[in-house]
Amino acid sequence: MQKCSVKEVVCEIFIILCGLTTNMDFQLIHTSVKSKARAGIFKTAHGEVETPVFMPVGTAGSVKGVHIKELDEDIKAQIILGNTYHLYLRPGIDIIESAGGLHKFNGWNKPILTDSGGFQVFSLADINKLNEEGVKFQSHIDGSYHMFTPENSIDIQRSIGADIIMAFDECTPGDADYAYAKKSLELTQRWLDRCVEHFNNTSPKYGHGQALFPIVQGCVYPDLRKVAAKHVTQYNSDGYAIGGLAVGEKEEVMYAMIEVVNDILPGDKPRYLMGVGTPVNMLEAIDRGVDMFDCVMPTRNGRNGMLFTKEGMINIRNKKWENDFTPVDPEGTSYVDQAYSRAYLRHLIISKEMLGAQIASIHNLAFYTWLTREARNQVMKNNFHEWKAEMIGRLNRKL
Repeated sequence: MQKCSVKEVVCEIFIILCGLTTNMDFQLIHTSVKSKARAGIFKTAHGEVETPVFMPVGTAGSVKGVHIKELDEDIKAQIILGNTYHLYLRPGIDIIESAGGLHKFNGWNKPILTDSGGFQVFSLADINKLNEEGVKFQSHIDGSYHMFTPENSIDIQRSIGADIIMAFDECTPGDADYAYAKKSLELTQRWLDRCVEHFNNTSPKYGHGQALFPIVQGCVYPDLRKVAAKHVTQYNSDGYAIGGLAVGEKEEVMYAMIEVVNDILPGDKPRYLMGVGTPVNMLEAIDRGVDMFDCVMPTRNGRNGMLFTKEGMINIRNKKWENDFTPVDPEGTSYVDQAYSRAYLRHLIISKEMLGAQIASIHNLAFYTWLTREARNQVMKNNFHEWKAEMIGRLNRKL
């Protein structure tokens, strides 16, 4: 009989005691015959979500330039994302609590996922200070000082009331050396232990359950990614996130890290690739077993005149579209695709009219949700491998 060290025994007891309470049901419906692409469904208090799924980013409680009705009926979004850092600073947690949570504050009655604020630790590195306790940072709004810890990140997300909340972590830069990446991962793991303990010692505030997703870090180092993936699977989590990718590393490296992690993460739980990415990135990740995505690219690029279509990318600012009175996208799935011409949209974007940004954002978001929905359809028909190859050939073209 193998003997266990005291440290291992204590750790095992901690895991048993702190196992996460299940608040979300996930069912794997079908797996592709020629890849690891999956079709699934998960249920929350605010509705069901079919996977693969793209989640529009609502940084400050709204998806920029898009009404709730458009998100629901035209874009057909199933779930949206809210940003803990931005909502905490403005409008503030007191106001969100007074409204009864973010669902009632913004009028979205479908599922919501919130990040933990950890990515802002990475992206605002010049105005923060990180230590074992958490991160002290300055507000980008007024310069005031604040502190995020694993515990109050959970508290803030409890107050926001999202259906899925994320563990607090440090997002390691893609070019970090091995020593820094290892030290960062170890800190993220200690923070995760504190997140889980605090999550289990607190309760939701608005009468519906919340699921906590741990985040797998480890930068571009396979051995660290393996350690991280094994660590998070010790908890009975409702799902798992893969973080720290698309932050400067090459695409081939990103795909390799996804494969390493998904070989370890349990197959009966959803896998969320954070902050990724282009349509091609999403198809490659779906091929490797990823279920959930978010990215600001559809709206950010749309506001700057870049449109994603089934036939390739359109830079609507180019002069070639000045006299093109055909629909924005004859094959598009959104009402704006047929309602406006390319010439008119170009005029709006060049003129910096708000309507131009709205049209482009709605188009791109509708395309992203169509792409993941169609990927699911192709998985169900056992045709994903062939469809993906054809789609990537189209998506890489510039029209």
